[in-house]
Amino acid sequence: MKVFVASIATETNTFAPAPTGLAAFGGEAIFHAQAADEGANPFVDRLRALAASEGHAIAVGIAVEAEPSGATVRSVYERLRNHLIGQLREAMPVDAVILPLHGAMVAEGYPDCEGDLIESVRAVVGPAAAIGIELDLHCHFTERMWTHADVVIAFKEYPHTDMMDRLDEIWRLTLDTAIGKIKPIITVHDCRMVGSWHTTREPMKAFVRQMSQAEGQRGILSVNFGHGFPYGDTVDNGAKIWVVSDQLIDHDGTEGASLAARLGQEIWDMRFQTQAAPLGIDGAIDRMLAASDDRPVILADMADNSGGGAAGDSTFILARLVERGIGNVALGAFWDLGAIQICREAGVGAVLDLRIGGKCGPASGAPIDLRVTVRAIVEAHRQIALGISMPCGPSVWVSSDTGLDLVLISIRQQVFATDIFTALGIDLQSKRGIVVKSSQHFHAQFAPIGSDVLYVDTPGLLRSDFENLAFRHRSLNYWPHVENPFGREEL
Repeated sequence: MKVFVASIATETNTFAPAPTGLAAFGGEAIFHAQAADEGANPFVDRLRALAASEGHAIAVGIAVEAEPSGATVRSVYERLRNHLIGQLREAMPVDAVILPLHGAMVAEGYPDCEGDLIESVRAVVGPAAAIGIELDLHCHFTERMWTHADVVIAFKEYPHTDMMDRLDEIWRLTLDTAIGKIKPIITVHDCRMVGSWHTTREPMKAFVRQMSQAEGQRGILSVNFGHGFPYGDTVDNGAKIWVVSDQLIDHDGTEGASLAARLGQEIWDMRFQTQAAPLGIDGAIDRMLAASDDRPVILADMADNSGGGAAGDSTFILARLVERGIGNVALGAFWDLGAIQICREAGVGAVLDLRIGGKCGPASGAPIDLRVTVRAIVEAHRQIALGISMPCGPSVWVSSDTGLDLVLISIRQQVFATDIFTALGIDLQSKRGIVVKSSQHFHAQFAPIGSDVLYVDTPGLLRSDFENLAFRHRSLNYWPHVENPFGREEL
């Protein structure tokens, strides 16, 4: 069997001011490579290994990813899509296509990039080839996607510790579809909700287990909860349950539809339990100071998560720590190219006045002036999490004369791993608190070393005020904007 594999992925924050251009995906070089190099994309590498282990031929196209930001430039998306489709044409005939995508990519003129891409792939391969899609659970699951693909599944965990497990799943389901072993049918339930669901705590932990336990019974192949990406203003934004069932058993999709509706009802019923309000800055700092455990308290700077399109240079928490004279706290990672260059010029051991953060607009806050010592400079810093090595570029550790340790990175990304601090030399265990610029992906590595995890709301780009998001395209008939978006309808 011959399988074509490729990927174009980013998560688009339509409220972010900076567009996503070609450089964010890797620049011109991606069009001159025959295929994604080994080691360049962990999803493609895993699919290569699966194909080799089972004796299948694999054709690899481009595999590019951009850090979340504003809408992708139209010409950039079209060029990437057309390049992938050209590679697919050259690879024909193929029995199957597997695309690890995100599901919340928006370009100028393309509110549903993944749907457009999948439809374009279907036009090339025709109805006989099987198309399998893996999505991030923060996707806008659209009818265009499930109409033109045979199988679509999403991560179940947030943080996404099951990415490779789901990739193995889409590989198996897609190939089983290609040989006629199964005949997938997708049924969808719109939860009419916008929010954020952490699967690291109850009741969502049990809900994920319930999804998995339903698979393999009564023709159910895969159960998925797409949380949606709240900061992507598209008509399809919002949480959805979808079930992939086997039409050879679940002939008209009744079992799948019933399960999707029942799980949707459960998500609705526990909405107040799952959508806990974050703390204000001073409330979180007060809890940190009151902690009696010797281990550090973890404070998540949720609104400045570059993994959701924020700049990664907001100073709201830093400012309050400085104003209140609080030290022995590590903060990171600030995206601040200018401050990094100044520190590189000064060298390790230099003591200088440094202006940090607050450079990318109102959501970044005001820059903070600190007297700092340059403690470490690493030219090729990186963090490793979820089995992936993520470059941070030239990075710096500076400590303020008030006892704050700050990590500055030159490649914008959220905090996933403790080594974004420790590889620079910062001893996290000795800290009173650790402020991480991340919404949830930090949890897998930071929660085990902390005495508590506090989610902090700041005036950054990714506010947790889901009730009042400034949607122009998405219907306002959603909870929590309205008390009951279903009216008299049954869930």
